[in-house]
Amino acid sequence: MERLYTPAILDIEASGFGKGSYPIEIGVAAETGEVYSWLVLPEQDWTHWREEAASLHLISREQLQSEGVRPNFIADELNALFEGQTLYSDGWGFDSGWLSLLFYVARKSMLFRLETLPKILSDDQLAHWDKAKADLRQKNAWVHHRAGIDAHLLQLTYKKTAIDEQLRKG
Repeated sequence: MERLYTPAILDIEASGFGKGSYPIEIGVAAETGEVYSWLVLPEQDWTHWREEAASLHLISREQLQSEGVRPNFIADELNALFEGQTLYSDGWGFDSGWLSLLFYVARKSMLFRLETLPKILSDDQLAHWDKAKADLRQKNAWVHHRAGIDAHLLQLTYKKTAIDEQLRKG
């Protein structure tokens, strides 16, 4: 069996969807399997808040104020850890905008790329993705909608579907 590529996966939880929403938690599962996660201290003008989103991620505004770190710190950490790499997201349409906003307010340039996860999935992986992900979530009893856990789950789902595909091919 050939050596398995393990992509770095980024996931973002946000204050809601649409205009005015902003990142509240950034999670990354690195190629090494290490998981990083930061709660984001909101900027003064980041006031958009949707209770529907909060009921999913279970992060309160108070928690962000007490435990969150400034966007410039997170941007520096991401650049230091992932410079020159490509990270993948299963929600690229939203995550790319929220990540850009984080780097914009931090006044930093992103030194890595963000791509859509389906770009590196085979048809076979896509066909088995949802079941593999649900099985892994249930097996590990992981909480849904926390950025670090979700990034790790996506990375493990990638690996499981890739291994299963190799086994099916013989």
